[in-house]
Amino acid sequence: MGLLEELTVETGVLPESITSLTKEEMENRVREIKRMLGKKLFIPGHHYQKDEVIQFADAVGDSLQLAQISSQNEEADYIVFCGVHFMAETADILTQEYQQVILPDMRAGCSMADMADIYQTEKAWSTLQELFGDSIIPLTYVNSTAAIKSFVGKNGGATVTSSNAHKMVEWALNEKERILFLPDQHLGRNTAADLGVAKNEMAVWDPIRNDLLYDGELEDCKVILWKGHCSVHENFTEQNIKHVRSTHPEMKIIVHPECRREVVEKSDLNGSTKFIIDTIKNAPKGSSWAIGTEMNLVKRLIGQHPDKHIISLNPYMCPCLTMNRIDLPHLLWSLEKIIEEKPHNIIKVEKDIAANATFALDRMLARA
Repeated sequence: MGLLEELTVETGVLPESITSLTKEEMENRVREIKRMLGKKLFIPGHHYQKDEVIQFADAVGDSLQLAQISSQNEEADYIVFCGVHFMAETADILTQEYQQVILPDMRAGCSMADMADIYQTEKAWSTLQELFGDSIIPLTYVNSTAAIKSFVGKNGGATVTSSNAHKMVEWALNEKERILFLPDQHLGRNTAADLGVAKNEMAVWDPIRNDLLYDGELEDCKVILWKGHCSVHENFTEQNIKHVRSTHPEMKIIVHPECRREVVEKSDLNGSTKFIIDTIKNAPKGSSWAIGTEMNLVKRLIGQHPDKHIISLNPYMCPCLTMNRIDLPHLLWSLEKIIEEKPHNIIKVEKDIAANATFALDRMLARA
């Protein structure tokens, strides 16, 4: 690979051979490559991806679900993961050594996952051990880097999803007196509150200040929430709810538990992406819904359920910007490189990190 080509791959800049094509030509070429590669290729697509990408997905789901499906597909040599970086990492951890996990655009990251890096976490853990001794167990949302999953696995903790967070937090509080919940403070707070943990029993760890934000007595602290958040879900507000209640009083409001506590409290229902999808699917005809989650998914649900009145809780919400890095041109480019036998953007997690991350994932899956 020449220097120019290396720089092109590194920056995600598309070559003219891709950019000169029309949308129809790109779609036809993707279909052709899928036929050529057959079962050697598997394309998982996250719910938040654009329709132009989702149309080519062999499976659609949430991040962990797609990683598990990928791990069960031992025929595929190439897994082109249409999601973000941490999802591709999880897929690489769970798949076989001979399988290559590819991310169509390396710029597709996750702002939430990036809010907890391993250096900040190890520094925080050292301070928290001094404050609380060996009374803390770490949990991490699967929306985290492989390094954070590895840290949690090494220290006796587990991963959680938005679907099983209640079960895993309950398990962790039976294991130790208190938990450190990474990296999404809102999912941690909502889950702990649902399980009866009082507000004055929750603290927040600020990784920028390297400081525990807590006014109470240390012995009363049960949950330490990492100061991270989803940049999409945090933008749903109480004002959005007030507006829907006043303009559409018949509407039910359903939100993701990555939303702020006050938003979750004032909604009718909250739950994982799968919960939201299933709830809308099973809702009676003619029912009305305001949904507080990523816009690509909301638009897809509107299209799939014309018999229901569905709006976004915040109509001015933008789709997840990092998810939208994966588009039709980048998907095609990644497939063309496979055909050329020069696959790029391969996601490879180091073996020691993968081993400890697997411990964290397995502890969760054992309780699924």
